[in-house]
Amino acid sequence: MSSKLSDYDYPLPEAQIAKRPLPRRDEARMMVLHRDSQTIEHRQFRDLKAFLKPGDLLVLNNTRVLPARRFSDDHAVEFLFLEKLGSARWKCLVKPGRKMRAGVTTKIDNVLLRVEEILPDGERIVALAEDIDLYAHGSMPLPPYIGRESDLADNERYQTVFAQNPGALAAPTAGLHFTPEILSEIPHAFVTLHVGPGTFRPVYSENVAEHRMHAESFSISEEAAAKINQAGCVIAVGTTTVRTLESAARKTRLFKAVKSNECKISAQSTKTDIFIYPPFEFRVVDVLLTNFHLPRSTLLMLVSAFAGREFLLRSYEEAIRQRYRFYSYGDCMLIL
Repeated sequence: MSSKLSDYDYPLPEAQIAKRPLPRRDEARMMVLHRDSQTIEHRQFRDLKAFLKPGDLLVLNNTRVLPARRFSDDHAVEFLFLEKLGSARWKCLVKPGRKMRAGVTTKIDNVLLRVEEILPDGERIVALAEDIDLYAHGSMPLPPYIGRESDLADNERYQTVFAQNPGALAAPTAGLHFTPEILSEIPHAFVTLHVGPGTFRPVYSENVAEHRMHAESFSISEEAAAKINQAGCVIAVGTTTVRTLESAARKTRLFKAVKSNECKISAQSTKTDIFIYPPFEFRVVDVLLTNFHLPRSTLLMLVSAFAGREFLLRSYEEAIRQRYRFYSYGDCMLIL
C-alpha cells in the first residue's frame, strides 16, 4: 500500500471527460471489477441487477444539490455559497479571489454584499445588506472540469431521481445512473451525506496521510440502520455512501460478527471528516458502485483502498483504452 500522492496519478485524454450526460440515465457503461480473481469485464449499468443476490441491499445517498452558484450583478465575481451563518451572513467561495478582499463590496440582486473576513483556506465570510434567498436564482455548481456554464438540463440531470434532503454542493454522482424503474426492482435504503467542497479539495502533501478532510454532515435513520444491519451484503452507491457507513460504524462502536461485517451501525446525525486511503479496514461496505475519479484525489484513494491501488489503476488504464466516459457525467464501475 502506498501513501505517496504521486502513486495515485494517471493520464487521461481530455476527450474522455464527459461534459454532458447521456440521453438516458441508465445508458452508462459499467466496468465490473472482480477483486477475488483480479479480472475485469465490460457491461452496461442496466445489468446491475444481474450481479445482486437475495439479501443484498443497495445503500444510496439522498442528498439534494443546492443551486448554490451565483454571480455578482456585474458578472465579475462568481460565488459558491457554502453555508448560512445567520441572518444575511454566509460562508462562501469566490472567484477570482483577488477581487474580493476584506472590506470589498459588490451587489447580488441589487443587494449590497461586503466581505467581512477571509478564512485561512480562502473561504470568505460575507454580509448582505438584507436577508435574501440566494438559492432562488442560483445555478447548479458543476465541477470545473466540465468546462461550461450549467443550463436548465443540468437542473434535472445533476440531481439524482431520489434526491430529497437539500444541502449538497456536489452530486453523489454514482447515483445519477438510477431511474425510478431500476430502483423499484432492487431492495434499497437511503442515508444522507451533504457533499461539501472539502471532498474535492486537492491533496497537496506528497504524504497523503498528512491531508485533512473538511467535516461534512450525515444522517442515518432508524429504518435505514435496521435494513443495513440485517443485510447479507451491503452495496454502497458512491464514495459518499461509503464515508457515511464507515463513519457510522466507527462512531457506533457496537461490534458484532455479521457475516463479512465486523460491526453494526446505529441511527445518528452528526459530522464526519473521515479520510479513507490504503490501507483501510472496511467494516460495513461489501460492494461498491462508483464513477471514475480524478487523479490524485481523495476519492481515487478511497476506491484504491477498496479495490487495491494496483488493480484499480490497471482498470483505469483499461477504461481509457476502451474509451469509457469519465467523472461526474461519465460511466461507472462495480467493484465486487
